Amino acid sequence: MARPAAYLHFDGFDSYGKLDFDKKEIRKGMRKAGVLVRAEGRKLVSKRAVSGKGQYPGMRKGRLRRSITYRVSRAGFLVKIEPQKTADMKDFYPAYLWYGVRRSAKRGKSHKKQEATGAWRIEPRENYMVDALNNSKDAVRSILKQAFAAALR
Repeated sequence: MARPAAYLHFDGFDSYGKLDFDKKEIRKGMRKAGVLVRAEGRKLVSKRAVSGKGQYPGMRKGRLRRSITYRVSRAGFLVKIEPQKTADMKDFYPAYLWYGVRRSAKRGKSHKKQEATGAWRIEPRENYMVDALNNSKDAVRSILKQAFAAALR
């Protein structure tokens, strides 16, 4: 049998049979954190109209900015903040912005054999969602600390 990769034990709670734990407070804190990071991500996307390689995506029509949403998991211990494909998007273009597209890139059966050596048609952009989380890291940490403290009362 394989040994587990990590082991975590909290001392001091052994005398309790079951903790009085309120998941609603955790979900509320996760929602607040999601709203905060979503707002920061939308702010980073909407800074300029035109963008280039190594910059955040620009905003022309606002589709990408509006597509950034958050979703709290069923259990309530996870919040996912990401751009979603909306009805007004033909393709999921945040992926094109992240990876970029070469001019000589072709689709079809032989696309793996061919190397894309042409210039960039769409240059890769910076990851605005990771930077949004890093920019609001301290505020998210304090929100979640308060939520867990309120849940254990």
